[in-house]
Amino acid sequence: MTTTTRRTVARNASLSTRKSPPVTVHLRKMYVDCRFGQLHVHTAFPSSGGFDELPPLLCIHPSPLSGRVFRGLLPDLGKDRSVYAPDLPGYGESDAPETAPSVSDYAGAVGDLLDSLRLRQVDVLGYQTGALAAAELALARPEQVRRVMLAGVPVFDAKEREAFNARPWPARPRDDGSHLVEEWQRIRRSRGVHATLSRLGEDLTGALRAGDVAAWGPSAAANYAAGERLPLLRQPVLVLRPRDEFWEMTMRADSLLRDAHRVDLPEQNGGLFDTGVAEVARYAREFFDR
Repeated sequence: MTTTTRRTVARNASLSTRKSPPVTVHLRKMYVDCRFGQLHVHTAFPSSGGFDELPPLLCIHPSPLSGRVFRGLLPDLGKDRSVYAPDLPGYGESDAPETAPSVSDYAGAVGDLLDSLRLRQVDVLGYQTGALAAAELALARPEQVRRVMLAGVPVFDAKEREAFNARPWPARPRDDGSHLVEEWQRIRRSRGVHATLSRLGEDLTGALRAGDVAAWGPSAAANYAAGERLPLLRQPVLVLRPRDEFWEMTMRADSLLRDAHRVDLPEQNGGLFDTGVAEVARYAREFFDR
C-alpha cells in the first residue's frame, strides 16, 4: 500500500466515524388561506433538511382546543419530517366559519392547507374531534393520505347523540357565570387528577376564546355518521385508546374500520398529549416510519 493510499484510507475512516451534528427542530407558526378565511398552523421541521425522507405529518386537534395540543409532540417527530398542526376554523388563531360546519367541512379546510403547501402525500394523526376530521380527510383524498392514526374516536350512538344535542358542551355563557364552573369541571374530568391548574386554565381559556363557536366542533363530532363513513376507509389505521371521555366509544370503531389495529392506553386520559406524549411518539414512529 502506497503512502497516498494509506492517507486516503485513514481519512475515509475518520469521516465514517465522525458524528453527525445534532438535528435542530425548527418550531414555527404560519398562516394559509382556506375556505373559511385564514388558517393558523403550528409547524416543525428539521434543520438537516431531512424532512423529505419521510412523508409530512398532519396533526388535527380536538375541539374546543387548538393545534397547541401537539406542542409536546412536534419537537420529537419534527426531527426527521415536517409536521403541521393547524388550528381548525374557529379555534385558536384561525378564522371562524359563518355557520356551524360539519366534520367534512373541517376536513375540507385542512385539505386547503395541503393544497397551499403542495404536499403530494401525507400521514395524518387526529385526536377526538380531530380523529373524525382525519378520517374524513383520508376519505376525500385517498391518494394523498397514506396512513391514519386516530386517538380517542368519538363514535356516538343514538342515545348519546340525543343527550349531547339536548345539552351541548362547552356550555353557552350564563349571567351567573355557572357555565365557567361547568366547563372547568368537564375539563378536569377529562384531564385527570394529575393535570396542573395552569393546563386546566389554558384549556378553559381556549373554550372561552372560541365563544359561541366553541361547541361547533363537538357538535359536528356528535352528529357525524361514523357508522357509514369509517367503514369506507382503505388506508392502514392505528387507533390509540386512552381512558378519556371517549374510552367506550373508541371500542365501537373496531367493527367499523377495515384495516386497523388498536392499542389500549388505560393509564392515559384526556391529557394524552401531555403526560403520554413519549408513548404516542413511539407508536407514531413505529406506524408512520414504515
